Amino acid sequence: MTMLQDILKYNKDFVGERKYEPFITTKYPDKHIVILSCMDTRLVELLPKAMDLRNGDVKIVKSAGAVVSHPFGAIMRSLLVAVYALQADEVYVVGHYDCGMSAINPDVLLDQMVERGINKETIDMLKYAGIELEDFLRGFGDVETSVKMSVGTIRNHPLMPKDIRVHGLIIDPNTGQLDLVEDGGLHEK
Repeated sequence: MTMLQDILKYNKDFVGERKYEPFITTKYPDKHIVILSCMDTRLVELLPKAMDLRNGDVKIVKSAGAVVSHPFGAIMRSLLVAVYALQADEVYVVGHYDCGMSAINPDVLLDQMVERGINKETIDMLKYAGIELEDFLRGFGDVETSVKMSVGTIRNHPLMPKDIRVHGLIIDPNTGQLDLVEDGGLHEK
């Protein structure tokens, strides 16, 4: 049986046995916050537990490294939708120690793409078209600096209301300890 078949079999039982009922909530976050966190597997359950969050409390947006890499990309759009359409009035950027994005080498990643079947000509064509693949794929060296940069991008975004608090934290993926990087008290824009 494949992983997909396992998931679908489990899901049929999950729905049939009405195991979803404890998770019923609305689309609006009860605590009126949206979190941008890393997609790291260690944070799936740890982050909500470490922040005393339950189903329905928050909106969670995930990206590699908890990074807002483009001010008009999908991550920023999701944060703006959470604020304007889903009643979030605080944003938390939560990076973590030992993040895989801090070790990403774009040249190695591009080599791995070629090894997995992406044509070298495709990569060359994208570069010729002006796409800076090395910048697009680059990780970061310091998680604290990265969190501060994402907080700054969100806080200073021209479409983000000035009354939205934007906080920056770093979580230890082993213990759940949160370290404050940026207090999101109201700031002038």
